[in-house]
Amino acid sequence: MGRLSSPPSRLNAAPYRVGLPPREASAERRDAAPWRRWYDTVRWKITRKRIFLRDHFTCQMCGHIEGDTSLLVCDHVKPHRGLAALFWDDANLQTLCKSPCHDKHKQALEQASRFQGGVWD
Repeated sequence: MGRLSSPPSRLNAAPYRVGLPPREASAERRDAAPWRRWYDTVRWKITRKRIFLRDHFTCQMCGHIEGDTSLLVCDHVKPHRGLAALFWDDANLQTLCKSPCHDKHKQALEQASRFQGGVWD
């Protein structure tokens, strides 16, 4: 009598993105859009701090003053979509508090305008 074999595993058929550690997922996302690497440059870090100083560490949406820069976001007023001139333009940058102004309100505005033929045209 022959040995019984186990059925083939179906787990290998799962998409490769499932279960990626956060570091690998962000690296994959960065590789998909080369402009994402700009956020890791010294030039961006200097620009970000310059915008915070220009705006006096004040959220341009709600007026909250925040001294902890990890709770602030240097946000693009108009999405740059990979255009270097728009990405680095100080006039296109503003200070927002991370939560809720950037993570909730600004993202909701951008998503709404995306479907109404707005900033994503």
